[in-house]
Amino acid sequence: MELTKTVILNKVQISQRINRLAYQIYEDNLLEKELIIAGIAKSGYQFAKKIAESLKAISPLSVELIEIAIDKHGTDRKEIKLNVPNEKMKGKVIILVDDVLNSGKTMIDALRPFLQADIKKIRTVVLVDRNHKRFPVAADFVGHSLATTLQEHVTVDFENGNEEAYLS
Repeated sequence: MELTKTVILNKVQISQRINRLAYQIYEDNLLEKELIIAGIAKSGYQFAKKIAESLKAISPLSVELIEIAIDKHGTDRKEIKLNVPNEKMKGKVIILVDDVLNSGKTMIDALRPFLQADIKKIRTVVLVDRNHKRFPVAADFVGHSLATTLQEHVTVDFENGNEEAYLS
């Protein structure tokens, strides 16, 4: 049986949401000089790169992009790797970015290293919020909120300039 895909956000809609999210992040951090945008690998990092680019275009903020490596599907989720030392995050504002917020588990896991660093504040950003959280986590900034069934799956594709989110 072939899986059907329904496009929920096309390239233009994703671009519009990225710009809107960048403005919201900038407005929330008007008094800051620097932000660290932390994207959860793979698609979350691709989404974070686009937000960082948009922020650089609309604001004078210094923006540093970092990647968070988590094995989302593995049984041992204890090891989370950042490509920046804790000392570099001291006193900084962290913007944690992922493509889709499902149960909240990945977002909670990704928050752990920042709780060990002496950061100023943290905000969360997602492109699509599915509203199926098992864990008490919410995104501060959401591109698109979507009610789905537990059997449905949301995928965001940033490969090869395709840039679309779809439901299958």
